[in-house]
Amino acid sequence: MILNRVLSGDLPRSRVLTVVLIAIVAALALAPFIFPGAKALNVAAKVCIFIVLVASFDLLLGYTGIVSFAHTMFFGIGAYGVAIALTRMGPSWVAVGTGVAAALVLSLGLSLLIGLFSLRVKAIFYAMITLAVASAFQTLASQLSELTGGEDGLNFKVPEMLSPGYSLTDAPFLGVSLDGKLISYYLLFVTTVVLFLVMLRIVNSPFGRVLQAIRENAFRAEALGYPTVVYRTASNVLSAGFATLAGALLALWLRYNGPDTSLSFEIMIDILLMVVIGGMGTMYGAVIGAALFIVAQNYLQDLMKLASNAAAGLPLLPDLVHPDRWLLWLGILFIVSVYRFPSGIVGKLRTKVNGAR
Repeated sequence: MILNRVLSGDLPRSRVLTVVLIAIVAALALAPFIFPGAKALNVAAKVCIFIVLVASFDLLLGYTGIVSFAHTMFFGIGAYGVAIALTRMGPSWVAVGTGVAAALVLSLGLSLLIGLFSLRVKAIFYAMITLAVASAFQTLASQLSELTGGEDGLNFKVPEMLSPGYSLTDAPFLGVSLDGKLISYYLLFVTTVVLFLVMLRIVNSPFGRVLQAIRENAFRAEALGYPTVVYRTASNVLSAGFATLAGALLALWLRYNGPDTSLSFEIMIDILLMVVIGGMGTMYGAVIGAALFIVAQNYLQDLMKLASNAAAGLPLLPDLVHPDRWLLWLGILFIVSVYRFPSGIVGKLRTKVNGAR
């Protein structure tokens, strides 16, 4: 009963999916203790950040049916808001709060304007408009070097409690130092859980049901008396707000932000891939899609290096699995996943359960 309330009545509805989700959450919760090394912790942190970012995009694409290419713009605004505030005001919590607040105001304002002026046009034209706006913002961020650091970006200090040099105690706990890096990670993890549960609540509320009705048939929803432009604009604004918070988390974790870090179009492509792999319109797909894609992106090259060394002496095979070709194999894995799971992993697992009944 408590779990049902926490998940807003949207249970996984599949034993396999439940086990996978529990495994991912447990791995993220215990990452500093079960996955030693800076790289593993960075991967876990990136998974958390992208869970929020992908879920916020799924709110827009999967639940409302809006295709937008401006999502990384809001992600970048959140990162730059924190970066600029900490650079100008110094490493304090006031600066963090100011940066997040300013970024949210800018993102919500821009998303409102984009929604009001653009959502009345056809989907393809709206997508092109958002792409143009995002490209213009990335160019602007690169050129305003006095404010944003230009192409070099901004390096900054975070509040002392989050800095690697901070230590709660000299004695390690279960072999892990209780330092600022650990505090930063768990701040990020807890925030991710809270934001995900809030989004899960939104899509399972009456408001979320209307969004899904608009996705399925906008004309029918309009005929039933729902102002579709208002609901679409509200979805656009909410999605932008959560993406902004994800960007703020990224900046706090990296203690750096630049155009390629948060505004790159490659990030937008990655988000689309994660949504498709996990399953659009499921929310849980954001968790699975982000975890699988980020882990593959960071460890596939290492696995291919081992395979290439193991296949040394065999014809063609070492070259075929050479680490430099990891992007090729990542693409192949994506194609296979789309072919095998056209409705995403979550959609496939839920369909199997419904079919068995």
